[in-house]
Amino acid sequence: MRVMSAAVFYFAIVFGVGFALGPIRVLWLEPRIGPLMASFCEAPFLLVAMIVAARWIPKRLALASDRLILGFMGAGALALQQVAALGVGVALRGMTLADQIARLATAPGLIYLTLLTLFAVMPLLVNRPAG
Repeated sequence: MRVMSAAVFYFAIVFGVGFALGPIRVLWLEPRIGPLMASFCEAPFLLVAMIVAARWIPKRLALASDRLILGFMGAGALALQQVAALGVGVALRGMTLADQIARLATAPGLIYLTLLTLFAVMPLLVNRPAG
């Protein structure tokens, strides 16, 4: 149960940061410097949120530093993130699933895919396994 709570909290923190930064990137940065540079500007803030949350949450919830548990935390958070991103894309940006998948083939989409990969594995990267 703590693994699921850790995944939910990890997702909520990082998604919250992304949700706050998204309008700044889309409405302010992209028109001025383009989608690629806007994504580069946003990425470090998301990376810091991932690192901080991935280190803090397992300690806060007394989660075992076991690779399997930390892997489930990251995978669960990624699953939640994908559902939420799809919902936000459809509801707030009017993007279809096909639009969202097509975006992944662009340079900003590759930055996004890299961040998603890091998001999933960050609990493993920043926490030392027990033993």
